[in-house]
Amino acid sequence: MRKRMSYAVLAVATAALGGLAAPAAQADGWGDTVITKVAVSGGNVAVGTTQAKTFQVSVTASDDSGIKNAEMYLDGPSYGYLQPTGAVKCVASGADATTSTCTGTFTVDPRVDFIDNSPAGAWYVNAWIDANDDDYVSADKAGSFAMQRYSRLTVNASPEPVAKGRTITVTGALTRANWETGRYAGYTVQPVKLEFRKKGSDTYTTVKTVTSGSGGALKTTVTATQDGYFRWNFAGTSTTPPVKAPGDYVDVR
Repeated sequence: MRKRMSYAVLAVATAALGGLAAPAAQADGWGDTVITKVAVSGGNVAVGTTQAKTFQVSVTASDDSGIKNAEMYLDGPSYGYLQPTGAVKCVASGADATTSTCTGTFTVDPRVDFIDNSPAGAWYVNAWIDANDDDYVSADKAGSFAMQRYSRLTVNASPEPVAKGRTITVTGALTRANWETGRYAGYTVQPVKLEFRKKGSDTYTTVKTVTSGSGGALKTTVTATQDGYFRWNFAGTSTTPPVKAPGDYVDVR
């Protein structure tokens, strides 16, 4: 009972002290219970400005007696902290049922859970696993993922149509969710690739790399050589997911 209470206190303390440096990954337990895998649906979680985002976290664990139940919570930078929206469900697999995957469902609402952008970045999965024989394992930072500010990217290539050999101007804007204002804002000083796909091809190739300016603005020029599609491609950062603009077709005559 004392151990269970300390786990709950740890969760509250982590939420309150989220601005401090997180400790190194560590585990405590009794018996032969082990965590073998942690997965977050979609890998990372990108959150916009108005819509709540629901995702699942799965922790796979094993014990020679089988797994009875699990608890988990998530914490991140600053005040970042989330609990499951319901009970964590464990499903056994294999003929001997000594391994189970325990899944928790989480919902993050930027209008409720985030008052600014400081929770963007690395988040951690913290889990407690109980076995049927009262063995257990308690793991801080059992897994990690990125909580990111949803990104958008636009493109416009003009004029269209254009004479072969003339100049094409390609513009666009890289923006991302601002959780403090509830709007999208320009993501500046970021390298963004301009890519081209010729008509009849399925493959884009890099033309050049441009750095986003004020308001996330992108602008460059190229010479018209053949019909095809131009798009911008942003590789992403730890706080912002990658994004590609849809191709904008240019008819070269």
